[in-house]
Amino acid sequence: MSKPVDTPAPDPQLAAFRRSIDNIDAALIHMLAERFRITQAVGEYKAKTSLPPADPGREQKQIARLRALAEEAHLDPEFSEKFLRFIIDEVIRHHEQARRD
Repeated sequence: MSKPVDTPAPDPQLAAFRRSIDNIDAALIHMLAERFRITQAVGEYKAKTSLPPADPGREQKQIARLRALAEEAHLDPEFSEKFLRFIIDEVIRHHEQARRD
């Protein structure tokens, strides 16, 4: 027979931190969902009006703007750019799909 493993008592401070993280994660998901609803409408508009799916000039401006915001917020600008680039690439993929539909 194995010896029962003692489980430590829940740490209330850690639990509070985790609740806050869970709330922030939920907010991020809802914000991303709203962002993608809007960019989907943009993609449909671009497809109807024969505009290109990508706008490299706007993308560069957005990346520069968000890198500056990240620095002000003490967030690694490299991380913020990678995160934004991932989102932009996904939006462009959706816009290209809208053109084919």
